[in-house]
Amino acid sequence: MSKRKFKAKKEKRSTKSYLFQEILRILKSKPTQSFNYKQIAALLHIENQADKLLINTLLEDFVEKKVVVETQRGKYKIFKDEKLISGKVDMTMSGSAFVIPEDEGADIFVSANNLNSAMHQDLVRIRIVDNHRGKAEGVVEEVIKRARTEFVGTIQKSKTFAFLVPDNVRINTDIFIPPDKLGIAEDKQKAVVKIIEWPTSGKNPIGEVVRILGFAGENDTEMHAILEEFGLPYSFEEVVEKFADSIPKEISESEIAKRRDFRNIDTFTIDPFDAKDFDDALSFKKLTDNTYEIGVHIADVSHYLQEGTILDKEAESRATSVYLVDRTVPMLPEALSNFLCSLRPNEDKLCFSAVFVIDNNAKILEQWFGRTVIHSDKRFSYEDAQEVLESAFNKVKEKKPLLSGLENKYEEELYILDSIAKKLREERIRKGSITFEKQEIKFQLDESGKPTGVYYKQMKDSNKLIEDFMLLANRKVAEFVGKPKFDAKGKHESQKPKPFVYRIHDKPNETKLKAFSEFVSKMGFKLNITNDSVAAQSMNSLLKEVEKKPEANAIELLAIRTMAKAVYSINNIGHYGLGFEHYSHFTSPIRRYPDVLAHRLLDIYLRGEKKNIDENELESKCKHSSEMEKIAADAERASIKYKQVEFLKDKIGEQFEGMISGVSEWGIYVEIIENHCEGMIRLKDIEGDYYYFDEDNFRAVGKKTGKTLRLGDKIMVEIKRADLIKKQIDFLFIEKIIATSTDDSFKAPKTKESAQRIKQYKPKDKKKTDNTHFNDEYGFEI
Repeated sequence: MSKRKFKAKKEKRSTKSYLFQEILRILKSKPTQSFNYKQIAALLHIENQADKLLINTLLEDFVEKKVVVETQRGKYKIFKDEKLISGKVDMTMSGSAFVIPEDEGADIFVSANNLNSAMHQDLVRIRIVDNHRGKAEGVVEEVIKRARTEFVGTIQKSKTFAFLVPDNVRINTDIFIPPDKLGIAEDKQKAVVKIIEWPTSGKNPIGEVVRILGFAGENDTEMHAILEEFGLPYSFEEVVEKFADSIPKEISESEIAKRRDFRNIDTFTIDPFDAKDFDDALSFKKLTDNTYEIGVHIADVSHYLQEGTILDKEAESRATSVYLVDRTVPMLPEALSNFLCSLRPNEDKLCFSAVFVIDNNAKILEQWFGRTVIHSDKRFSYEDAQEVLESAFNKVKEKKPLLSGLENKYEEELYILDSIAKKLREERIRKGSITFEKQEIKFQLDESGKPTGVYYKQMKDSNKLIEDFMLLANRKVAEFVGKPKFDAKGKHESQKPKPFVYRIHDKPNETKLKAFSEFVSKMGFKLNITNDSVAAQSMNSLLKEVEKKPEANAIELLAIRTMAKAVYSINNIGHYGLGFEHYSHFTSPIRRYPDVLAHRLLDIYLRGEKKNIDENELESKCKHSSEMEKIAADAERASIKYKQVEFLKDKIGEQFEGMISGVSEWGIYVEIIENHCEGMIRLKDIEGDYYYFDEDNFRAVGKKTGKTLRLGDKIMVEIKRADLIKKQIDFLFIEKIIATSTDDSFKAPKTKESAQRIKQYKPKDKKKTDNTHFNDEYGFEI
């Protein structure tokens, strides 16, 4: 609410909205007592006859809505006999909300007038009433628990008071800040404000400034604001840093003696060029012409992160590192993440390892798990390793010998590892692993953090090599713990499975899968969903079939959306997307707490220790880690969206080719092909027709003309607006370029202005780019 509107309400309190809230407050405060309209008016100090009559009208309306009961002619009390429903508030940008019941019933609509100070994600108790159209709605009776009391936004300051305008568009009110609660905050600064009073009269909540982040628009300010918005820390408390710094840096001979020593075996890391935390390494030893010992060595974080310490509690609370566009917010302090635990080259390091004897056909002949000490000989970036691989591919093609050893950049070793990785991948796909191409959006930033370019980071052989060996280690560790073991007589050694942390991924929702199958059939493709195994194989065939067709973007995007969310749990149901019956996260303990838990449990089982493990507590930690993973992913997406808006804010009026990436009842989402920025064309802004959302066919249809805009269509758009506060980009529709089906191409009616814009547009040669921004939200990342 703006300052102007706040003043207006203060000057004229006896509005319908004000009376609505105050009548309810009085009746609720004395639930056994009945009042007539004159008594309520007296309690509100209202003498104006028109307002008294309005009170009477509202009371009669409340009776119809079953909010109050008329105990005798003209006397009313609050109606308390109905069943109240508890649930979480899911705000819409319009100010209304839906309450998601705790009992998993249907969502219940609540109008803005009936929210009674409830805000996004609050746990509330509501009563069901009929609105004036006879439809069921909810009225918030009580806020049981506030989702949060601190909010991030921009200060709007006047001479006598100020407001915080929240960054989150789902927060439906500004926060009033009295002068004595403003501190040194200045106009247009980003700040964190804590709400100290929630008035029941429908006025703005009252807050005080607790942290100043800096001026809006500055890179550090905006990134810190995103972290604050999602409740994520951006620094460690001094006591945690000191504890981390106090951990001994030297590895004792007695500790080395307990471990398997790999320091004399060729070992290297392959990571992004800008990585600082190296939590995995590969070792390679040729045993015969056909067999190799390959070690997957993972930083032994659990050796340093002792259970129950202040450092462990901090890591458990964070649960994951957070990756924003321009920075990493680590799970562990730098002393561990970048130094002590990081598998840096030319340093002895403690690891927890999975070691395999494998032949040329990727058949595993032996496996071993345990604690080790390693010495990485070389640090490869993905680009460096790819260069070596491509050189090796050319040599093999030309029938030239491959060279080995550090001085030859491990040419032969990398080539053999890549060959085995590809066979592991083929086998995985054959057994039902779904092969979405993972792509990561990246920004070129200048010294101030401003984006100067946007691109997708492509997965190449070097990336996939590492991924396949990490998948192997994760799967084999989970199988070692979770697969039933048999004695010499063929009986299970144990009837009860050992508690463990699994990464689980449920099969797709049948309704979603069926809808997707129907969608692709309308585009001329087939998806067999007879059973889970067939569906996975058919999905791979479909993705391969459409790979270089205009429909690829639409189909891949929707295929991903049919998938369930991968989570952590001690209750193993397998990993549908990877096609594994047993799967865990073991390979990234520097950045994921579940991997630390997996290391601790594996160590217990390897040592044969008899220890009671609290399964309820372990499942609670899994649930917390899953929740924090989602929050971190949401923060990452928010930082990407902010940088996309920032990149386009000085390009208003420019035109670009785009691909329709989504269709909804209010607009069409479009990703610009050249720079991967996504925005929306509002249906109401398309000239010449009224467009409606055809949900079954993922398209918008013109009511008069029958023209269509559907998922995957290539269109021309113009940048209309780039709103940094809301992190929103608005486009104007210019024309359809290429359709995904037989729909006819069309152009928006050419006004004088739009015709000139089209005339000025000159197509550029552009490399085709996949528009799927893939991340672990859908459960396939290692």
